[in-house]
Amino acid sequence: MAGNSFGQLFCITTFGESHGVAIGVIIDGCPPRLDIDMDFIQSELDKRKPGQSKITTQRKESDTVQILSGIFEGKSTGTPIALLIPNEDQRSKDYGHNVDVYRPSHADYVYDAKYGIRDHRGGGRSSARETAARVAAGAIAKLFLKQQGIEIFAHVTSVGTIEAPNLESNDLSALLEIREENIVRCADPATANEMIAFIDSVRKDGDTVGGKIGCVIKGCPAGLGEPVFDKLHADLGKAMLSINAVHGFEYGSGFAGSELRGSQHNDSPIPNPSPKGKGFITVTNHAGGILGGISNGMDITFKVAFKPVATIMHNQQTINAAGEASEIKGKGRHDPCVVPRAVVIVEAMAALVLADQFLRNKVNVI
Repeated sequence: MAGNSFGQLFCITTFGESHGVAIGVIIDGCPPRLDIDMDFIQSELDKRKPGQSKITTQRKESDTVQILSGIFEGKSTGTPIALLIPNEDQRSKDYGHNVDVYRPSHADYVYDAKYGIRDHRGGGRSSARETAARVAAGAIAKLFLKQQGIEIFAHVTSVGTIEAPNLESNDLSALLEIREENIVRCADPATANEMIAFIDSVRKDGDTVGGKIGCVIKGCPAGLGEPVFDKLHADLGKAMLSINAVHGFEYGSGFAGSELRGSQHNDSPIPNPSPKGKGFITVTNHAGGILGGISNGMDITFKVAFKPVATIMHNQQTINAAGEASEIKGKGRHDPCVVPRAVVIVEAMAALVLADQFLRNKVNVI
């Protein structure tokens, strides 16, 4: 199985299965002498871990991270960093009903078609459990980016048809505090309450619902990204679309920008009014902080769309491994909506992209 690594210079490789002994990640290319805050890494994992509220799966995992290599006396050594997260609450018996039956909208059939073998216990490598390893690696990438003055903030902008208003604040610390005060991780409290009630009602119906996560990256200098195949937004898109259940990615004005005229969509540059600022800023930011695949110094903005979780507690038509008509009903512990736990995954993947691009470009700030 290829495709377990991500990045060029700041490169990660994840390993492990949902119901195996453990999952983990190896980080290659982290610069030496970086202060590694283990409390921060654990706090990031706590935002993703299961069993944290009534609107998430009730699987109980502490997701306690263990360091195997690459860190000495609280600092990175420049050698590969290996992090391990033991699995503590596997219930493989919950998946006994789909040993030879393909679950609708899961990867069961395509795994069999590609490999001729699959781990039916939660999907093995295709399980979202794997993303805990990404979050651990992304936390270290965040620590590196913080040294460069780059901040990343994401929150739930919609659940089903419930939409949060656009955020106006530039104070990411304040937004983070508001976001973490509610279990759906929406930075607008009124909308958050509406989302929570809706998700809970969907859960009680044995069903699931999708949503969107919006992300802003502040402090990114101009010059990150390449103009052809390694465009910054292309790398961000690949990163986001590699997350389980993601069905859409847009940056800047996104799909709505296609409805505008050029006279409405163009971002006019003006001199940077900041006493310490260099280069220029733009009056609007339809470009989402990226021009020609390269960051322009404005906020980088994008949204990620998540489909409804495929496991539902209803009878569904399907087929078995012999190609015969069958029926299946979801069992076990599953999220009615994945977006509250996916916020930190979106941030982690964005951090991995920017850390890698930063090292690849060794950018001079304009």
